[in-house]
Amino acid sequence: MTPVLQAEGLNVVLGTNHVLKNVDLDVHAGRLTTLIGPNGAGKSTLFAALSGDLEPSSGHVLLQGREVRSYRPKQLALLRSVLPQDHLVRFSYSVEEIVQLARLSHAPDPDRDAQIVADSLAAAEMAGMRRRDVQTLSGGEMARTAFARTLAQTTPVVLLDEPTAALDLRHQEVVLRHARRLRDEGACVVVVIHDLNLAAAYSDRVVMLQHGAIVADGPAEQVLTAERIGAVYRQRVLVTDHPTRGCPMVVTVD
Repeated sequence: MTPVLQAEGLNVVLGTNHVLKNVDLDVHAGRLTTLIGPNGAGKSTLFAALSGDLEPSSGHVLLQGREVRSYRPKQLALLRSVLPQDHLVRFSYSVEEIVQLARLSHAPDPDRDAQIVADSLAAAEMAGMRRRDVQTLSGGEMARTAFARTLAQTTPVVLLDEPTAALDLRHQEVVLRHARRLRDEGACVVVVIHDLNLAAAYSDRVVMLQHGAIVADGPAEQVLTAERIGAVYRQRVLVTDHPTRGCPMVVTVD
């Protein structure tokens, strides 16, 4: 199966810091891939390169077989949506207006656009706040608004950078359930995440980075071993079976 998104020999050097080191990664449609690793491992840098927002020092990122940075902005917006870590909006728009911006790259279709925006707000559980000024939202509410906008873009590639970071327990699950739904509908979904248990529960594939290189890549049960987590995160853990989800469960130990 041809990858939708490919990194080939990817290197990123920022100043004197070699952030990514010869990274190769193929990502396919209908799969949810998570990028994990400790702080400074290179997850967000790889994410930025995959999205086309960061030009690598060497190597290539291909989206549907073409250099990702060769697309015009409007073309790229039709192919991939990006949820960044920073959800700050400096102007007084309503929640609904922020989500409506996701439809600008598409040919106008008022009825369809209105339905997609409404469905996206409902999925993020923000429909009841659609008239709220985004300047008045909490961090979690703003994160959910940004997620709704990402959904409303309706692209075949969906890139989510730490989508659960600002969210409460319920909304972490809500967001990742919808990410998995997008996968089920055929999207290529890539998620940067810190919570190893959420990665284990929702991923088809887990890619672990350390010091700018991929050190493990595969199903959660193969990647998330106590020995590997201890070595990479420098934290002793117990890895056992989740009692209901049929996936690994990671518990820290002293």
